[in-house]
Amino acid sequence: MTMTQERDALLRPHAEQAFAAELTALAAADDRPRPPSWKLSPWAVVTYLLGGTLPDGTVITPKYVGPRRLMEVAVATLATDRALLLIGVPGTAKTWVSEHLSAAVAGHSTLLVQGTSGTAEEAIRYGWNYARLLAEGPSEAALVPSPIMTAMRTGSIARLEELTRIPSDVQDALITVLSEKTLPVPELGTEVQAAKGFNVIATANDRDRGVNELSSALRRRFNTVVLPLPADEDEEVSIVARRVEQLGAALELPAVPAAAEEIRRVVRVFRELRSGITEDGRTKLKSPSGTLSTAEAISVITNGMALAAHFGDGVLRPGDIAGAVLGAVVKDPVADQVVWTEYLEAVVRQRAEWADFYRACREVNG
Repeated sequence: MTMTQERDALLRPHAEQAFAAELTALAAADDRPRPPSWKLSPWAVVTYLLGGTLPDGTVITPKYVGPRRLMEVAVATLATDRALLLIGVPGTAKTWVSEHLSAAVAGHSTLLVQGTSGTAEEAIRYGWNYARLLAEGPSEAALVPSPIMTAMRTGSIARLEELTRIPSDVQDALITVLSEKTLPVPELGTEVQAAKGFNVIATANDRDRGVNELSSALRRRFNTVVLPLPADEDEEVSIVARRVEQLGAALELPAVPAAAEEIRRVVRVFRELRSGITEDGRTKLKSPSGTLSTAEAISVITNGMALAAHFGDGVLRPGDIAGAVLGAVVKDPVADQVVWTEYLEAVVRQRAEWADFYRACREVNG
């Protein structure tokens, strides 16, 4: 089996696998200075993220749609001794950007720590193979390096997801790593010093503020880049359409034509409920408890495409997305149901061109 066949057999390839051809083409065309251990120059990394056309005609697809300056600041941060913190509400592509940054800079995105309330200090520093530890005592062979320790040794990028979900005392294990660029191993009387190219990309959810706030000492070790929601409807529609197409191909869903109208409808519903006002500014709305992010819009459309392809006539229709929209909006079965019902009657019902969508939503609403 070739590398391409292996990649195509994966449900969700890593960024460096899915976009290997683009990364290779960029590396070949990239004649600008590269920081130590970087696979591409900062200019090429930004081009990989935002898209462009190379001199040989190779088209680099956009991975992120948004302000160019944000990506330039993020990439420039990684070229310094400061770590990068990507922050924003759920669904603003923090993890997506983190993965693609790591793939473009280091050539891989797999040195990952997933932050949870149960994340232990070993996930940041190192652990032990206890069978060997008991048999041999502390030794290099018994030590189990964390992804961060591995990144330090190899001069690479480590990713830390959901930093503010990690307990505060565990977060503080990062301070010495980020300030001194060393990781002491007192059991062995040694330390790991970071090779050039080492850095950390962390993500944090805006809605988790107050869960495990970063200490001022740790926050100073990061440059923070806030990823905003898409600026306007057209931008968000473009993002959803591109990702739906990619996911449909990866999941081998049959092609569903004429999805553009339903994509725009879902995006408009989400944006209006998110902002608390209709697009024309005439009607104020209550907002539900959920985030109604771009990522959720992608999920709603992808689910609708599967329904249309496998249980419908192959055309994405309002009935294919109504149930998923309801599920995305109504997280709280009491309060959110009131919000959704009011929106249906006050907004959706009044739009003559949305009559089929209104009927489909009423049917699943019960």
